[in-house]
Amino acid sequence: FQENPNQYFYPASTVKLPIAILALQKIRKLQSQGIPISPESSMKIIFENEVIESQDLTHPDNKLTIAHLIKKIFLVSDNEAYNYLFDFVGRDYLNEVIYNIGIKDFQLSHKFTEKKNQDLSPSFIFFNSENEKIYSQSPLVFNHKLNKIHLNGLRKGKGYMEQGELINEKMDFSQKNYASILALSQILERVFFPELFLKNEQFELEPEDYEFLKYWMSRYPTEIEIPFYNRETYFDSYCKFFIYGDTKGIMNDEIRIYNKVGLAYGTTTEVAYIKDNNGTEFLLSATILTNENKIFNDNQYEIDSLGIPFLAALGREIYQFEKRN
Repeated sequence: FQENPNQYFYPASTVKLPIAILALQKIRKLQSQGIPISPESSMKIIFENEVIESQDLTHPDNKLTIAHLIKKIFLVSDNEAYNYLFDFVGRDYLNEVIYNIGIKDFQLSHKFTEKKNQDLSPSFIFFNSENEKIYSQSPLVFNHKLNKIHLNGLRKGKGYMEQGELINEKMDFSQKNYASILALSQILERVFFPELFLKNEQFELEPEDYEFLKYWMSRYPTEIEIPFYNRETYFDSYCKFFIYGDTKGIMNDEIRIYNKVGLAYGTTTEVAYIKDNNGTEFLLSATILTNENKIFNDNQYEIDSLGIPFLAALGREIYQFEKRN
């Protein structure tokens, strides 16, 4: 819905999907070089000779791992987890892989953090179960120049808030992440139906990687104990907009939604593979912008009243259509 590669929309957290995939792919690449690393290897993140992260209190053993960061990305769309995986994978590597497997209209340019930290990357040190160092990654240097985006809709609205002040100009999105609806859908297709693509168009993952991704993409916070999230804040449909987004407490195993949502600047987006116990299955991707006052960055959007309810209704309508056919 609203697929138009010439029209820009802000993809927000949907870009966490390829980050999660390529974090696992990078682990496999390191393994092929003889490095005894796994997604469950504990790690430390060091920035300018200072350890900035070495534990994750949501992990049963307080370990900071690639696997656990990916779980948090899909369960609650954790921004810090995305930033760490962005730094581990690297902007150049990610954009290069996505382009080389045949996906166009995609360019990841930034983390979800302050602008001053965008081009600075920390070091990563990984350890085995005996706490012995098994791999060290130096800070990555981003060498590839980002392509200038030439799309309609890069400048939006009639104003935006910046440091508490209203700027009466259109907001410029030309330096932000870009992913078309089709590109996001093509990424998802390669997770669920890799056999439909040529070898050089697939991700370089093992069967257990695909199963790991699919399992955590389909979970919702209230059915998972580790990591545990407050059930009031993180309800069952917290990151499931299609079909269930406008309701709480009714999700069940009859329908599984394997997805990633994005929510920012009034733009509500979801890319999903939806399957029920009776054999109905389909891929659905959609985006909608709700910003009645046309002011960006003021947190006054119609996401809860229009954006999410629309995607929920769209999901239900397509689901009923697919059931009949």
